[in-house]
Amino acid sequence: MAVSNSVRILFHLIATAMFWYAIQYEYKYVKIPVDQHPMARAIGGKFKYLTFLNAICQAIYYTIALVNDLIGTNKVAKSKLPVIRRVKDYIMVSLAFPLAANVSTTFWSLMFIDRELVFPKAFDAFVPSWLNHIMHTNILICIVIELFMSFRKYPSRREGMLGLVLFMLGYLIWIHVIRHYSGVWVYPILAVLPFPMRIVFFVVVIGLTALFYILGEFMNNTIWTKELKALKSSKNK
Repeated sequence: MAVSNSVRILFHLIATAMFWYAIQYEYKYVKIPVDQHPMARAIGGKFKYLTFLNAICQAIYYTIALVNDLIGTNKVAKSKLPVIRRVKDYIMVSLAFPLAANVSTTFWSLMFIDRELVFPKAFDAFVPSWLNHIMHTNILICIVIELFMSFRKYPSRREGMLGLVLFMLGYLIWIHVIRHYSGVWVYPILAVLPFPMRIVFFVVVIGLTALFYILGEFMNNTIWTKELKALKSSKNK
């Protein structure tokens, strides 16, 4: 499917501005009192939350995508692509899509079950609703739109998932470091789960993220079926 470069640039410009603005607003202005949120005193600041780290990932991705629109290429090709295009495509498939899907789906699922476990009602006084939706809703909407914006060929599943698995394992280690030094869990739900269920929770989260990677791969290959077939045919000639 064809998308004009001007439309692509406009979309990437809007997404880049939106996510960077949300990040700086969250960092500078969202200050939840310690009595409302014990994690406020823990090490790591905003960087202990997957939502915040994911927003940074999205902002970096759309920035790279915008630069690629201007000086790189979005052509349908597998090889001889500029470095910025290869970096853009890898971040998209291994981090941007699965993390956005994970954060959005997990957040709204837990909100539906019991919001006090993930986003207590008291937070509404400190976190604007528009910011909450950028961080937890728009991330998914934008990354799904991005699937249609430009062509990409997924790498081998082993290569693509490597970056995702390393990131998720690194994050799990990070929240345990925070727990060790601060005495509290980053997410309240972890405090109410017994140890065996906590292990199950972590396995489910990583497994769910891996499933989102596969979902992204399936959606991408469905959207770009014609182009992928043409690319495969030209390679076999």
